Amino acid sequence: MPLLNLTTNIKIPEKQSFLEMSSLTIANILGKPESYVMIHVEDEASIIFSGTHQPCALLQLKSLGLPENSTADLSSRLCDFIHQQLAIDTSRIYIEFYNPERHMWGWDKRTF
Repeated sequence: MPLLNLTTNIKIPEKQSFLEMSSLTIANILGKPESYVMIHVEDEASIIFSGTHQPCALLQLKSLGLPENSTADLSSRLCDFIHQQLAIDTSRIYIEFYNPERHMWGWDKRTF
């Protein structure tokens, strides 16, 4: 159910390890089983933010039952995680949150 899309203009070293840590972090932050978490990373993307090519990132977090009243806390925790793992300044991270309806999310030949 939870999906984190991360696009950044930097090269992510040790990408497999970063993916694994991201999966566990998203599961913990959302309180969801890691068996449903998907992480998609696109590094070295062509991105400019605030007129510069300094390191930056766009995150899209999509999850059924995303607690919309907790997005400020989620933003803080995700920014801290990205800053700690990739050294991207938190002021150079945008995050989009999505809370789709269950019938709009497919998996294993059905919807949730």
